Amino acid sequence: MASILVDVAIETFPIAGAFTISRGTRREAVVVVATVERDGAVGRGECLPYARYGETVDGVVDAIRLFSASGPLERSRLQSEMPAGAARNALDCALVDAEAKRSGLSAAALLGLPEIREPRFTCYTLSLASASEMASAAASASDKPLLKLKLGGGRADMERLAAIRAARPDARLVADANEAWSEADLVPLLQAAKEARLELIEQPLPAGKDRALAHIARLVPICADESVHTSGDIASLADRYDAVNIKLDKAGGITEAMAMARAAQNSGLRIMVGCMLATSLAMAPAWLLAGTAEWLDLDGPLLLARDRCPAIEYSNGLMYPPPSALWG
Repeated sequence: MASILVDVAIETFPIAGAFTISRGTRREAVVVVATVERDGAVGRGECLPYARYGETVDGVVDAIRLFSASGPLERSRLQSEMPAGAARNALDCALVDAEAKRSGLSAAALLGLPEIREPRFTCYTLSLASASEMASAAASASDKPLLKLKLGGGRADMERLAAIRAARPDARLVADANEAWSEADLVPLLQAAKEARLELIEQPLPAGKDRALAHIARLVPICADESVHTSGDIASLADRYDAVNIKLDKAGGITEAMAMARAAQNSGLRIMVGCMLATSLAMAPAWLLAGTAEWLDLDGPLLLARDRCPAIEYSNGLMYPPPSALWG
C-alpha cells in the first residue's frame, strides 16, 4: 500500500486594485492548496471557496482533512463519496499531479488528453464599472484581443456595451452578467449585445430562473455558468443555452470537468473553460481542456498583484502551456 501524506494550506493573494462583479467587490483572493505526497511524489491542487455556492475557506479546509482521514485517498473514491465543489477540486488535482510525477507521464498523457503545446488566446476580464470607466479600461487593454465584460443589469449595460465597442472596435468581446439581468430586460439587452457584436453572454438570468431562455430568440449565444456545475446538469440545459462554462471549482476537479466536456459535446453545446480568481496553480489543470474549448477564460493570475512561482506565461492576450514544475 502506497503511503500518502496530505497537507492543507490557506494562502492569500492581493488583487491588482479591485475586482467587481454584480454581486460585489473583492480585493484579495483567498485560496486553499491541498498537497499530497505519495511515495515521495508530491502533487498540489488549488481551489477557491466560493460563497455563492455556500462554501467557506474553513469549511473547505475541514472537508479536505476529513475526507483524507476517513479512508483510502483515491480518485475513484473521491468522485463517488465527495460532493462536487472546491474541496474535491483541490484533492483531485493534487492526486493527478502526484500520479503524473510518480509515473513520469504528463498529466495530459495520464488522463488520455492531447498535449496542447501552442499558446491559446484567453479572455481578459474587465471589472464592472461605469460605461466610461469600462471603455477606458478596454482602451488601455489594447494588447488584449479578447475581452470579457462584467455586467450588472438594466439600461446601464446597454451603455456599457456601446461604449466598450466604440473604444475597442477591433476586440473580440464576451460578457458575463453573473445572474444580474431580469426577464423583462432580456430582449432589449440581447439586442444591445448583438449590436455590440458580442460572441457570447454568460448567465444573464439567475440559476433556476432561466426558463425564459428557451422561449426567446437568442440573438447572441448564451452560456450557462451558475446554472451548470457537473455533467449531470448539462442535458437539461440544452434547450435554453448554447454553451457551458466548465470551471474546475464547480465540477470538483479535472476528472469531472472532462466528463462535463464530453457531455457538452454530446448535447451539441459549445464550451468555455473558465476559472475563479486564483493563481497559476489553479489554471494549470484547466489548461488540459483547452483542446475542447471555443473560449478560454483562464486569466485569474492577470488580475492578481502577484502570482506564485513558477507561473504560467501570459503575453499579448495569449496563455502559454503551464510549466511542468508548476503542475502536471
